[in-house]
Amino acid sequence: MKKINITITGCLGRMGKQLIKSSRSAKNFKLVSVTENRTINKKIFGLQPQLNSNAAFKNTNVIIDFTVPKCTLEVLKIASKLKKKVVIGTTGFSKKEENLVKKYSRKIPILKAGNMSLGINLLMYLTEIASKSLGNNFLSKVFEVHHKHKKDHPSGTALMLGKGIAIGKKKNFYKLSGKKYLNKKKFPYSKKINFNSIRKGEIVGNHKVYFSSGKETVTLDHEAFDRALYSEGALTAAKWLMNKKPGLYSMRDVLNFK
Repeated sequence: MKKINITITGCLGRMGKQLIKSSRSAKNFKLVSVTENRTINKKIFGLQPQLNSNAAFKNTNVIIDFTVPKCTLEVLKIASKLKKKVVIGTTGFSKKEENLVKKYSRKIPILKAGNMSLGINLLMYLTEIASKSLGNNFLSKVFEVHHKHKKDHPSGTALMLGKGIAIGKKKNFYKLSGKKYLNKKKFPYSKKINFNSIRKGEIVGNHKVYFSSGKETVTLDHEAFDRALYSEGALTAAKWLMNKKPGLYSMRDVLNFK
């Protein structure tokens, strides 16, 4: 099988480094370029980091981007001109930015996921089922814990799970989204979906979805121990995306959850 040429953006970030490590040990991929948002004078495994540009993306099949929304949109602008496929693990997009991603997906295949983990995507699926089954008699909220270096809150995964609750109830997530707390020991249920984010230590990731009727509570829980599960998921997504037409896809499509 011919190897898939990939580019990793944000190569000096935590996920960038992990993606490089995973790609080098994956037999189906060849890392052809890496980029950063500033000039870097040292090579990374023989590759000179570049700025996002036509030259950086020229020889790649798939760009894997775990950066920040501003950078991701810059990547998509170039990728759409060059007709390159993009896997997005970036989180923290505004509604306006989400719409821009959708706009670019009309020109190129894009796979975007708040989390690349198989377990998390199964949790999302179960959240939708639970939300639909339990109905309006149960209030819901989302709790998440990440390492102290993570800047955005709630995490993209927490927001994804919130959307799962909204999908189950057949309601608009943005209208159903409630308060967003940071580092609170306790946080309340409400008629909307409240979020609480904890930032401490070097925790890879822990997410919980709570449903409560006041008489009973149902909890869905996922804990990640190794960052490699995200990079390996992104590589699986990149391989899956190779034969796809322009459109906006998710890990749910990759895993074939109905």
